[in-house]
Amino acid sequence: MKALPDWAFTAAVAFCGFAFFAIAHATGNAIWTDVASRILVYGLAAVSLDILVGYAGMVSFGHAMFLLCGGYAVGILAREGLVSGFIQWPVAMIVSGLLAALIGPLVLRTGGVYFILLTLAFSQMLFFLFTGFSRYGGDEGLQVYPRSEFIRAVDLSNPDTLFIVVLLVVCVALYAMQRLAKSPFGLVLKGCRQNEKRMQALGYQTFRYKLLAFVIAAAVCGLAGAMLANVTGFVSPEYGSWQRSGELLVMVILGGMGTLRGPLIGAIFLLMLEHVLSEQTEHWPLLLGVLLVLVAIYLPNGLRTVSVLFRRQSNVS
Repeated sequence: MKALPDWAFTAAVAFCGFAFFAIAHATGNAIWTDVASRILVYGLAAVSLDILVGYAGMVSFGHAMFLLCGGYAVGILAREGLVSGFIQWPVAMIVSGLLAALIGPLVLRTGGVYFILLTLAFSQMLFFLFTGFSRYGGDEGLQVYPRSEFIRAVDLSNPDTLFIVVLLVVCVALYAMQRLAKSPFGLVLKGCRQNEKRMQALGYQTFRYKLLAFVIAAAVCGLAGAMLANVTGFVSPEYGSWQRSGELLVMVILGGMGTLRGPLIGAIFLLMLEHVLSEQTEHWPLLLGVLLVLVAIYLPNGLRTVSVLFRRQSNVS
């Protein structure tokens, strides 16, 4: 049983999204549309992190700082009266990419635990910077109003319209990143993860490849931040906290590193489980933690282990 090609997987995500949307409205549970929008946004952020973790072998514990940059880019521009989404969303990507380009040459000169600590340090610096930014809400956050405006027919203040826009953007971004991962650029990143010295011996300037991957991942995460600001109608320094970075890393590990599809599945699993458990008991973090431990023990390759076992069973039969 072969894996779905990139276009087919993207089409499947779009189909499932629209089917979920239709079922939610048909059953009178339209509130799930907002939940699905959040899942898609965090799924895209996790997919961007997988470029670093699963392909380049760089475990970042500060990736949420780019989510924060994207969100505040939209919030600040909206506060200053610039509400065009055609400007806000590209600016969110550019600002996040520029930040990555600035800190990348420093953090990429390290590796392993030092890379983890440096990304965490920069993330916390940015967190405290916006906490003290009283002009734009400080630690209380900033309301995003009005939401990004595109054409007249696209009203993002309508949750249904917002969900459709988010779904389409995530599908396009997911397809583009899958194609990038299978390009020569993506293959070089895989080579860097497996044996960087050998890639250097073959003539590849691995530092440049890793820096470009760092910038691309940041820009995509900034786009996710721009959409998150519109979904919640609010942005705060908490978007860039180390806990949020940890959640993104858990999504990548749950779904399976180095797939780009897995992190989206991991985001669905984690956030849906969190939403369901939080409605059942106030002790839901304990239950969620136990389930995550069980997954880590029995599914070491993430949820994709299930699909691998299914393929083997199909081949045997």
